[in-house]
Amino acid sequence: MPAKTNSPSDQPLSCDVLVVGGGLVGLSLATALASAGVSAAVVDREQPETQKAAPFDGRSSAIALGSQRVFDQVGLWKGMEWAAQPILHIEITDGQIDHGASPLSMSYDHKEVGGDPMGWIVENRAIRLSTHARAAELEGLFHLAPDSVATLDRNEDSVTARLESGKVVRAKLVVGADGRNSFVRKQAGIRVTGRDYQQDGIVTTVMHSRPHNGVAFEHFLPSGPFALLPLPDAEDGTHRSSLVWSEKRALVSHYMAMSKEDFVQELHRRFGHSLGDFSIGDLRWNYPLSSLHADRYTDQRLALVGDSAHGMHPIAGQGLNLGLRDVAALAEVIVDAKRAGQDVGAPHVLEGYARWRRFDNVVLLSAMDGLVKLFSNDIPPVRIARDLGLATVNRIPPLKKFFMKHAMGIVGDLPRLMKGEAL
Repeated sequence: MPAKTNSPSDQPLSCDVLVVGGGLVGLSLATALASAGVSAAVVDREQPETQKAAPFDGRSSAIALGSQRVFDQVGLWKGMEWAAQPILHIEITDGQIDHGASPLSMSYDHKEVGGDPMGWIVENRAIRLSTHARAAELEGLFHLAPDSVATLDRNEDSVTARLESGKVVRAKLVVGADGRNSFVRKQAGIRVTGRDYQQDGIVTTVMHSRPHNGVAFEHFLPSGPFALLPLPDAEDGTHRSSLVWSEKRALVSHYMAMSKEDFVQELHRRFGHSLGDFSIGDLRWNYPLSSLHADRYTDQRLALVGDSAHGMHPIAGQGLNLGLRDVAALAEVIVDAKRAGQDVGAPHVLEGYARWRRFDNVVLLSAMDGLVKLFSNDIPPVRIARDLGLATVNRIPPLKKFFMKHAMGIVGDLPRLMKGEAL
């Protein structure tokens, strides 16, 4: 059953902003806008009930402190806090347990940066439950699902979208939040550059006999990073973590086809037994890993956010956080323009957004690409250099604190939402 539209199906729907894509970033942006008095329509190709089902994609996201502030300010955090596990400590090591992990490692503790959690791990399903519930509450948000854009026309004054259902939506601005294969981006002729890492991410939930105590673990292996990220205990008290295992694509089908018992043995071989005995459920997922960056973020009455503009390797868990920084920045320039009586799709509004976000994104994307190249190999001189680098950062408190605060999303030219301030 389609979500509410608050508009007769045979009449064009007029709003300030049309958001194409109803994923975590798209619905978060629409929520931020509608919460601040800017009307928004979201065209979502997925059936809402399917998105909210437990086995939809199996993934979890790292929510940095700055991103948590965004969710809190727009009324989303309260709907997902029940599923949020605070990250209190991060342990980073180089190497596989049974091959001898490097003694030169790095650790972060939340007490080193004031006592707030460094972030939270939240299952994506819980985030979707919250965004869908909040969208249903807001009078100025129209969630059109399941549906998709058939044609999109942009001119100097407005945007008109005709949907596959036949419905027509008119707006002052269209935002592409429709992922790496973005229809909106392609319609604007915006080119992308990127890299295929020839890796897949294997994702599942791991149960373990000992508590994780809020510790996130990341082991850098020659085939790619291997991370166990803490999740809240299950209702029956079972300790759980989210596995994100980056592996050479040629080997992934072998691991995906393994029995549960053999798969668990592979996990222990890479991680050891510090969390006790492992077990897994029936479902595993795998996703290709690549990077992507759009040549530009805006066009006539058009802006890109999230994976439509940039995609990265999950090596540091920053993908959704980068998208939420886009959300906070774009929402701020749109809301400020609306309150000043200006056209929210005017060139100067969009140029302000593009300038604000592009440098930050370029720096982080380049850094993540460099980390993948640095850590996804086992060349002895390179391994020695990176281990010394980890150890050096670990022993210089000011440098270490800077990296921690950057990962927490609380440095730089922050939008109001990321400072914990209302729009």
